[in-house]
Amino acid sequence: MSLPVHWVESLEGARHGDEVTVEGDEAHHAVAVRRLRVGESVMLTDGRGTTLVGTVAETGKRRLTVRADRVDTVAEPSPQVTVVQGLPKGDRGELAVEVLTEIGVATIVPWAAARSVAVWRGERADKGVARWRATAREAAKQARRAWFPEVTELASTADVAALVAGASLAVVLHEAADLPLAQVRVPEQGTLLLVVGPEGGLADEELAALRGAGASVVHLGAEVLRTSTAGVGAVAALLSRTARWGDLRG
Repeated sequence: MSLPVHWVESLEGARHGDEVTVEGDEAHHAVAVRRLRVGESVMLTDGRGTTLVGTVAETGKRRLTVRADRVDTVAEPSPQVTVVQGLPKGDRGELAVEVLTEIGVATIVPWAAARSVAVWRGERADKGVARWRATAREAAKQARRAWFPEVTELASTADVAALVAGASLAVVLHEAADLPLAQVRVPEQGTLLLVVGPEGGLADEELAALRGAGASVVHLGAEVLRTSTAGVGAVAALLSRTARWGDLRG
């Protein structure tokens, strides 16, 4: 049975035998919801590459103390994947964030595309980003990730074009593209950037801006996927051709 995973702000300097304290909502969830008790095993992570497996030494109402049995640090996976996600309607944004986190994406960028049905402005934008970040954290714990993804602030098309220009590989999904994603050469290092449009598709001026910044426009096949699931299909296709998923380069 897999150990329960909980987030702690920092594990810097933690060693075998040290005691680490988790406080606040995370501790409340461990003690009150998962009902962890003294003597049980648990995994902690700081989401920045360090994990700790230990034994619960003490519990309180909003406090959990764990004695470290093992501390491991892993390098950030490479190549890193960034997904620019056009804002979907309803709760499909959280679904996209959840599956992208599970598959190993490093950065998720919410994008206010021209044809996005959802509109984030002011307080609504703040709340939307907060929901995506909370979803990413919970999905990262479920997936037992040592490195949690970053969810950025809401991006404009100009912001996305700048990300495209700085990526090692940048691709834009479009059902009318001539180039299949399977024919794109995937670099071994650097950043792989994927742009997924909203339900309404991409505007011509957006495609032109992204192409002008250096992106390739590609398709995934005859089927048209929903915006909330297209990203995970494309990321899987990319990662299957890297050392992260085995040495399958051809």
